[in-house]
Amino acid sequence: MDAVLAPIEEYLETAYSPDREFVDGTVVERHVGEKSHSLAQGNVHYSLRSRYPRLFVWVEQRVRTTRNRCRIPDVCVTVLEPPTEVFETPPLICIEILSRRDEISNVLEKLEEYAAAGVPYIWVVDPRRKKAFYYDGGLREVASGVLATTGEPLVELPLADGFSGSSPTAPRYIASASYLSCPARTSRARRCWPRCSAQPR
Repeated sequence: MDAVLAPIEEYLETAYSPDREFVDGTVVERHVGEKSHSLAQGNVHYSLRSRYPRLFVWVEQRVRTTRNRCRIPDVCVTVLEPPTEVFETPPLICIEILSRRDEISNVLEKLEEYAAAGVPYIWVVDPRRKKAFYYDGGLREVASGVLATTGEPLVELPLADGFSGSSPTAPRYIASASYLSCPARTSRARRCWPRCSAQPR
């Protein structure tokens, strides 16, 4: 449930768990906690960090969109590290990951805010339907399989990365025979693992 809180300076000094947005004097809860949302968010962050180590990729970072509004994109990307704890300048990319409980009118309002604040690229990921969109005044579905910027710096996010069942390029391991034969495997597998060898596949 949303709670009224004023002014924005008080909001900026308050910590919430999970964090909340601030819209014209109202503290707004975000729909988080679903597995599909969490998995997609982690995948998007991992993919972008891995592909573009010179860019800054942020998760659930407060971004001030107007004098009296503060939004929290699920993931955002900046070219340089902003000097403030709450970003006062628009990121290069803001990415929203949809949850089942999100209302389209609220989502569109946030996307419009990002655009008005000067965010060049606004992307929306729908993990439930495995679709993605970009916003340019309206939502456009991505048909190419890749979300991408159109100018420098070139940033691409393959949708397969976002919808992967695990971290997109994380190494996977097959237990070696020494691990499988370890007598402590069944009762103390977690303790035993460092002492048993594993081979990357």
